[in-house]
Amino acid sequence: MHPIASYAMQLTKNFVKAKNPCAGGYKWFLRDHNGQGDYQAVLDALVADGRVGDACWLLDQFGPTDAVLELDELDATALVFAGAIQVRRGVSVDTIVRAGRGISAGGGIRAGESIIAGENIASGAQIASAGNLRAGGDIAAEWGIETGARLDCAGNVRAKWDICAGQDLAVVGHLQAGQDIASQGALSAGQGIKAGGDIQAAGGIRAGGHLQAGWGLIAGADIVAEGSIRAGEGVHAGGDIEAGAGHGVYAGLSVRLDAWAVCARVLARRRPAQLVSGHWAGEDA
Repeated sequence: MHPIASYAMQLTKNFVKAKNPCAGGYKWFLRDHNGQGDYQAVLDALVADGRVGDACWLLDQFGPTDAVLELDELDATALVFAGAIQVRRGVSVDTIVRAGRGISAGGGIRAGESIIAGENIASGAQIASAGNLRAGGDIAAEWGIETGARLDCAGNVRAKWDICAGQDLAVVGHLQAGQDIASQGALSAGQGIKAGGDIQAAGGIRAGGHLQAGWGLIAGADIVAEGSIRAGEGVHAGGDIEAGAGHGVYAGLSVRLDAWAVCARVLARRRPAQLVSGHWAGEDA
């Protein structure tokens, strides 16, 4: 189906030149489009010609439109669309799928490189990106979320299964998973972090609200929360463990008291001042 736009933006050579394009991209625009063309048509032509990076640059410069692309399914090498992408079934692209506004799919959303949206990303199944995953709004998946590189979200991130990032995982709002949350870099959320299973990060973990793991909580550096820190089993940090003012650190909430020494161990550079429950097993134990 063709996109339905509230208006069509026309690009001219002077309009594009004012944005200081690279020499190769500007020559392509003059040669292939005679220095003018409909905004989305130029994006489509760039992608078709293998110039996906130039298409993303153009979208960065001229921003989103109110156009809506409605499809039954999307299976392509790449797609850069200035408006919103709405797919009834699944999305599968070899490289990049990018929207100036939101991306929604009744099925999964998969990309061989990156998934980027100026607004919300919503999937009725799995969201999987071999590279970056970035949204200017919320990210929600009925199954899990997995990225090979960074996950950046300006809103909230929610998945009913696992949330896993190959590099840093940064969320402005709440971060919530029905099962595990894992990051191969640092993990941070401007508000609360909650997982039904483990929360693990190769770097530090930082929450602007409460931090809650149904099972274990493990970080290669500091674990810091503005609210309470709660774990069903142990809490292990390569640095310090610090809850917010007036809040406590609670480990072993899901295990028997007589099993704390094994299943509710608290390890950190120094004993947390707010440690309420759990078996302290640090160097000064």
